[in-house]
Amino acid sequence: MQVLRPISEKDFAALKTIAIESGHGFTSLPVDDDLLSSKIARSEQSFAKTVVQPQDEGYLFVLEDNDSGEILGTTAIEAAVGMQTPLYHYHLGKTVHHSRTLNVYNTVDILSMCNDYTGASEICTLFLREPFRKGLAGRFLSRSRFNFMALHADRFSDTVIAEMRGVSDEDGHSPFWQWLQEHFFSIEFPQADHLVGLGDKVFISELMPKYPIYANLLSKKAQAVIGHVHEKTKPALRLLEKEGFEHRGYVDLFDAGPTVESRLQNIKTVRETKRGAVRIVKPEELNLTEAQTWSVSNCGLANFRATFDTQVNWCGKTAAFKVTADIASALQVSEGDEVSGFIL
Repeated sequence: MQVLRPISEKDFAALKTIAIESGHGFTSLPVDDDLLSSKIARSEQSFAKTVVQPQDEGYLFVLEDNDSGEILGTTAIEAAVGMQTPLYHYHLGKTVHHSRTLNVYNTVDILSMCNDYTGASEICTLFLREPFRKGLAGRFLSRSRFNFMALHADRFSDTVIAEMRGVSDEDGHSPFWQWLQEHFFSIEFPQADHLVGLGDKVFISELMPKYPIYANLLSKKAQAVIGHVHEKTKPALRLLEKEGFEHRGYVDLFDAGPTVESRLQNIKTVRETKRGAVRIVKPEELNLTEAQTWSVSNCGLANFRATFDTQVNWCGKTAAFKVTADIASALQVSEGDEVSGFIL
């Protein structure tokens, strides 16, 4: 059984393995021992805090095999981005060049640097290790974040964003960054990406062009990747689009990958999640004719646990979830405790 839970100090080695396996462009998990340790400590502090409104909290989760104890993947939520360190994006807009005298009318795409998403909540750091990508684990990792946010809505913003990994080659080189590097920078994309992951973003305000960039002045390769995702990120983007996330013209400064957004209450998982009392039953007492897979979780914070299984029944009349003893144990709940769930 696979169980999602808050990360703890004992998971450091597993998190470092994930950081190594995630490769170039996965900015939120750079391979740096001190940073990874601080991410774990910050997450533990965030889960322990009393919060009246979202601030600089970060909630980091791991997906664990309940039998072997092996860590299969990770995912995270930032409560309010840009509150301590500015969050930069380019916004893709348009400007018109028009001359009635010459009968010329040209519409040109422009990229303007902005901080429009300051204060938004961000889902991030979703990574499932290669051997475990079959089945529903990836979908479960993605959607469980929204369940957690719905359970603790006062800890998050009404606007939720996700920065999607942009196009880069196997060596980590981004066509978009190559154009910026040629004209404004003297460092390679992996180095810039690493600095951002370390939280060192001063160079952005120091070296980034302050005025809008005419997109048609970029190289053809750079223009072609604006708003597009890395091949390995396409499944994650499709999942978010099914949840109701939309791209509204904001792209990453370095690889031009899209940032997508949604209102928390408009997210499909949030709208479809049910809450009710748990009823612990024997497997033969379950109605499994429809064989639906449910994601179920307790309603805790620091002790949050979630899993997915077909051995779950929802009874609308009594507002109750029937689960087996194994599932109840994995969720750390007893008979009558409140749980939350949705069809995966």
